[in-house]
Amino acid sequence: MAIFSKELCTQKLRTWLAAEDAIATGQRYQIDDRSLTRADLYDVRKEIEFWAARLAECENEEQHGGRIRAFRFVPRDL
Repeated sequence: MAIFSKELCTQKLRTWLAAEDAIATGQRYQIDDRSLTRADLYDVRKEIEFWAARLAECENEEQHGGRIRAFRFVPRDL
């Protein structure tokens, strides 16, 4: 069972993608004596990867009942 819901993961992923777009348009700017510096792009991309992985887990659980299947075989030369 996933800790986060699919809707929450989708919402958070969209939020972080929007943050990445905002950073891409201007990391730092100054107007008169006031300045604004946005978050580090590296940290934002880590968050995007995190939420994308959680969303994939939710989708996997939805499709396959949460089971991760692993198969093992031993090749034999007869």
